[in-house]
Amino acid sequence: MKSSEELRTLLRSIDHKSYPAYKSLAGEWKYPAFCLCIDHVQGDPFASPSSLHIELPLSCTRLPAAFYEKDCMRIALQDFLTRKLSGQFEQYNFKAKGSGKSGLLSISRCGQKVLERSACQITGDQLILRFHIGFPAFGRTINAGELEKILFDFLPRCVENSLFYQRLDPAEVEQAVFLAEDQHTIREYLQQKGWVAFIANGSVLPRKSGVSQLPMKDSVPFHSPASMKQTISLPHHGDITGMAVPKGVTLIVGGGYHGKSTLLSAIQDGVYDHIAGDGREFVITDASAMKLRAEDGRSIRNVDISLFINDLPNHKDTACFSTEDASGSTSQAAGVVESMEAGSRLFLMDEDTSATNFMVRDAFMQQVIRRDKEPITPFIERVRSLYEAADISTVMVAGSSGAFFYIADHILLMDCYQAVDITERVKALCAEQPASYTEIPDFFLPDFQRVLPEYRRKQSNRSEGRGGRSTGRGAEPGGRPRHEHMKIRASGVEEISLDKEVVNVRYIEQLADSEQTTALAYLLRYCLEQAMDGKRTVQEVAEHVMEVLRRDGWKPFTSSYIPCGLAVPRTQELYACLNRFRG
Repeated sequence: MKSSEELRTLLRSIDHKSYPAYKSLAGEWKYPAFCLCIDHVQGDPFASPSSLHIELPLSCTRLPAAFYEKDCMRIALQDFLTRKLSGQFEQYNFKAKGSGKSGLLSISRCGQKVLERSACQITGDQLILRFHIGFPAFGRTINAGELEKILFDFLPRCVENSLFYQRLDPAEVEQAVFLAEDQHTIREYLQQKGWVAFIANGSVLPRKSGVSQLPMKDSVPFHSPASMKQTISLPHHGDITGMAVPKGVTLIVGGGYHGKSTLLSAIQDGVYDHIAGDGREFVITDASAMKLRAEDGRSIRNVDISLFINDLPNHKDTACFSTEDASGSTSQAAGVVESMEAGSRLFLMDEDTSATNFMVRDAFMQQVIRRDKEPITPFIERVRSLYEAADISTVMVAGSSGAFFYIADHILLMDCYQAVDITERVKALCAEQPASYTEIPDFFLPDFQRVLPEYRRKQSNRSEGRGGRSTGRGAEPGGRPRHEHMKIRASGVEEISLDKEVVNVRYIEQLADSEQTTALAYLLRYCLEQAMDGKRTVQEVAEHVMEVLRRDGWKPFTSSYIPCGLAVPRTQELYACLNRFRG
């Protein structure tokens, strides 16, 4: 490993040369306090910025070992350090001048949720920070003086101020890691007590706007109805009281704009931890929960939807159903079965985004359209069996049909953002107006032995020379074909593209960050290139890939270096991507 002074000398030697000469800087450079690794150098000042990372021994940071001894605390500490370094970078961003992206300093921009990111990793006895720098230039000529300013002035100052414990506020660090341990404790309570969610009293559930995850100012804090109030003891916060949502079928009702969907949204985001001050830091949900909705036009491949759809007029087999263009009801039926396959123990639904004919059929419609003429068994007729036979609970927002009252274990009325337990009152009304009896088909668990077909990538013609010989980028010496990774791209939380195949993920509503979408692109590529051998089931592929990620980190999924800008998704989201891939 060469020294930082050798880097300085090399940098000065290429000053005013053509921009590609920057590539000679790639490698590892030893600084007094850390090791700087230049992983990838951008091709020109207008291209994506260069990728770098620093490594330093944890012992040098003097961060207390107790702050990262548990996974939940380690992830929270990594998140805290990423935010601190990001704040430091903001102070020096574009302070170095030049064309294009010259002077850019950036790292992951963390939102309200705490995610495990490639930007900051604590591995063994090392702390690793990955980030981007725009190497300065005048036009397309190297401006070494400005880069020297970044690498030898700005960067060491940012590292010192954000990564060393003596320069941090100990109270802030403690708050971040202790909150994570408290949140983990609540998740353990969910399992022990048979709850699916917990919403602490005083939580701020509404968001600033539809496009902002910041808490709404001057909003009504949440308070639990007395019948569902529970108090639990946390290691750092102490006793905390809130609403515990038990297993079973829970219905959320109320007038428009009174907070039904707001409560459901908070519950669906409770699969992730939140930072202090978010308002939802003590809203905790079963980590396997899935938000389900209709997705007109999505693809379905070999899914057993016969639990909900049978006896189609065209006699198509619904025990192994495939389509390239599903209807709302069919897509939602497939979503339920796929989520069962992914191991979800809690379904979340909002009638606003659900297919009406999939959710319920009222008595009048049943008189008009006989059951033997209706292929769809509505969700309302299966929701009780899903809980009683498969131990899958449901939390549902409903406002248009009273039929759901008959199958609910708990009914919450949202009134001006306050939850009121009206279960007893509604059940009394149900007893006065008994539901009409309908014969329901037998319940059974769908078949979860779907084998994913082996993915065969189309060969690119550009690698073929005269006579069909492989040449250029797609060939090894001697004309033999050389493996190339699929080209991947992620667009926010909307879609993933692999070569020319597009996977629409906009309706996977629990994707929390664009970095999760990018990570899913890498994981899906690995599935296609390494795991889908035509023998493994969907479950085996997804579980194998997530185990590789847990065991080996990001390295098996990337090429020459691990980039900044990846965040670990849930296993459920990987299942969802595999199920939506059309190739």
